[in-house]
Amino acid sequence: MELVLNRRRVRDKDADGMAVAAFILGLLGLLVMNVVLGPMAIVLAGLALRYRTTRRGRAWLGLALGVADLAVLAALVMADGTVSWGIGA
Repeated sequence: MELVLNRRRVRDKDADGMAVAAFILGLLGLLVMNVVLGPMAIVLAGLALRYRTTRRGRAWLGLALGVADLAVLAALVMADGTVSWGIGA
């Protein structure tokens, strides 16, 4: 019984960590490497929500930011015509 409770605590802690990581990766993805960080944020947020994190707000924000990362990437690809983009002439 104690082993089951201990596993549940670890899983809950892992789910909370995934929610926070999804939020941070989604936020960073708006600035750099959105092609990589956006999908990672989406996956981590989905897993955190599936494992019933206590930080549901951060998981939802991570999910939204991950989708926004991909939307920014799509807009930049449409504007430039390439996957790579940069600032300058």
